[in-house]
Amino acid sequence: MTDAHDEEDRAAVGATLDALHEAAARADGARYFALFEPDAVFIGTDASERWSLAEFRAYAAPHFDAGRGWTYEPVERHVRLDAAGGVAWFDERLSNAKYGETRGSGVCTRGDDGRWRIAHYVLSFAVPNDAAGDVVDAIKRAR
Repeated sequence: MTDAHDEEDRAAVGATLDALHEAAARADGARYFALFEPDAVFIGTDASERWSLAEFRAYAAPHFDAGRGWTYEPVERHVRLDAAGGVAWFDERLSNAKYGETRGSGVCTRGDDGRWRIAHYVLSFAVPNDAAGDVVDAIKRAR
């Protein structure tokens, strides 16, 4: 059974993720990166993409500076809190015009100021099981 405080925290984590997606869509780099912990990690869709926050900022800055963001619309989200209420794990289904259905998952932590920030984010492609063999073969050919 969950209490009202847990629901408030889940909603606050969801609001952080919504703000992340909104800032990315508007190419608002300052707002986007303020939603991450200073030592956050971002894992992109390519196997080489494991970025510290500084590395991810360096990658994204030219895009954001040129007014080009990326739009991922949340379709479904699940948030789980630790017993102490300072850590939240999430997974979300996202819709993107170029990639279709994708997934975001990760960890948020509550700072001393009470705000939730993203400590770890993973963006991945949602591959239907029936297509997995073809996708794996295409990845092998690309390497």
